Amino acid sequence: MTIKRISSGGEFEAKIGYCRAVVAGGFVYVSGTVGEGETVADQCRAALGTISDALDEAGSSLAQTVRVVYYLPDRKDFEGCWPILADAFGDNPPAASMVECRLIDDRFRIEIEVTALAD
Repeated sequence: MTIKRISSGGEFEAKIGYCRAVVAGGFVYVSGTVGEGETVADQCRAALGTISDALDEAGSSLAQTVRVVYYLPDRKDFEGCWPILADAFGDNPPAASMVECRLIDDRFRIEIEVTALAD
């Protein structure tokens, strides 16, 4: 099996020893991704942008996402992201879960992890 690793140059990749995405076995596995911004909505959009870029590099897209997990320190923030997520996945909604938990840094309010089909 061929494995392709994709890096985004994010600050934690080198520190922790992981890559943004791995293409293997017909799937693209995108690591938990946070985004910069003042609000949870800004961070959600930024994280989706980073994820979309990784999927593009892997030859996939948000439309080919089959599973998504959202991690938030405060579940009350999640509803503000719903319109952004519905717009991002459009007519191709993936299976999804939301987990309330602490993130790697208190400045982050959402982390998104996806699995998508690889071309």
